[in-house]
Amino acid sequence: MKRALLVIDVQEEYFSGKLTVTYPPESLENILKAMDTAQDQEIPIIIVQHTATAENAEAFVKGTPGWELIKEVSKRPYDHMVEKTLPGSFTGTDLERWLRERDIDTVTISGYMSQMCCDTTARQAFHRGFKVEFLSDGTGTLNVSNYAGKVTGEELHRAILVTQALRFSEVLNTADWMARLE
Repeated sequence: MKRALLVIDVQEEYFSGKLTVTYPPESLENILKAMDTAQDQEIPIIIVQHTATAENAEAFVKGTPGWELIKEVSKRPYDHMVEKTLPGSFTGTDLERWLRERDIDTVTISGYMSQMCCDTTARQAFHRGFKVEFLSDGTGTLNVSNYAGKVTGEELHRAILVTQALRFSEVLNTADWMARLE
C-alpha cells in the first residue's frame, strides 16, 4: 500500500469567513497532526485549494483573504498543490496523473467540507480504483440551512461518515490512522 494525504480546502473562508466550520471542533488540530505524521512517515502530502470561478462569487475568490490557505497549513511542507474549481479534487486537475506517476494506490481524505469537497473527492477516488481512507475527525462541516431544510453540522457530518463507510471509504479517526502508519 502506498498512500498520499489529501488536505482539502483548509482555507481562511472556513475560519474567518461566512462558512465557519464548527463540527467536529477538533478537526483542524487533527488535520495538522495528520500532516505532521505524514511528513514524518514520508507519505506525500497534497494540498488542495478551491478557487471560485463564478462571476458573482462571494467566497473563495482567488487573491482574497478567504481564499488563502490557513497559515498552519501553508507553512508546513507538502509535495504537490492542486487548485480546483469544482467540489471534486480530480475534476480538471492533474491529481490523478500525479498519484499514478508515483504508484500511489490509497488516498487519505482530510479537510473541508465533509459533505461537499471531501465526500466528492472520496467518491471520485473510489471510482478511479483508489483505496480511500476518510478521517472522521480530520474532516469537518457546519450547520446548513436552505430552502430544502436545515441540518446541524454534527448530523450532516455523521451522515457523510456513515455513507462513506457503506461503500466508498474506510472511515477512521486520526489517532487510529496515525497508529497504523507506525
